[in-house]
Amino acid sequence: MSTTLDLADLALEANRELEHASALEVMGWAAETFGSGLVVTSSMADTVMVHLAEQVAPGIDVVFLDTGYHFAETIGTRDAVAATLPLTVVNVRPELSVAEQDERYGPDLFARDPDLCCALRKVGPLRDALTGYDAWATGLRRAETRDRVIAPVVGWDADKQRVKVSPLARWSAEDVDRYIAENNVLVNPLQSDGYPSIGCWPCTRRVSPGEDPRSGRWAGTGKTECGIHR
Repeated sequence: MSTTLDLADLALEANRELEHASALEVMGWAAETFGSGLVVTSSMADTVMVHLAEQVAPGIDVVFLDTGYHFAETIGTRDAVAATLPLTVVNVRPELSVAEQDERYGPDLFARDPDLCCALRKVGPLRDALTGYDAWATGLRRAETRDRVIAPVVGWDADKQRVKVSPLARWSAEDVDRYIAENNVLVNPLQSDGYPSIGCWPCTRRVSPGEDPRSGRWAGTGKTECGIHR
């Protein structure tokens, strides 16, 4: 693995060069630069990222955070990806099962302390899962929330000490929809059932037409991010 300083400098230079590159070009650069040291993460709300990745890096590892609270449709999408695309789905589970977490912290931690629940079931497991990789590619888009508007196409994730590649950073929701339609990309069926942004079932509700697509995540709590992207 390269040194932290080398990777941070590499990310800064690449971001300048790739800011206006296409998503496929960004993924291609990441695959060529990091090889088996690159991993993709996917929430399986759609499979745009994995579709991009398998074109430039067949067999690439795709991390899925199996929180124990996913909708059945999300698990089904994960299984369909694993069965039909030339890549390796890495199913990552938290240290504690839902029952063990309930026993240690009390039931329904997601309702009482959603930040801690996300830390235990998403943030910590992802940090552990990235061990052995130099870079991770994510479907982060600037248009999704105000916290993401300055997200670089390629950046240095100081929290995880990894290069973070966001090929879709400049994409709008319309760009995503167009790519899905043009490439017949597999999509979580909940997308057509009022869930434009899909997380764990206890913390995700349907969104009415015209509402902010992410307003169904942690509704009524003021929380907008799980903590992975910070």
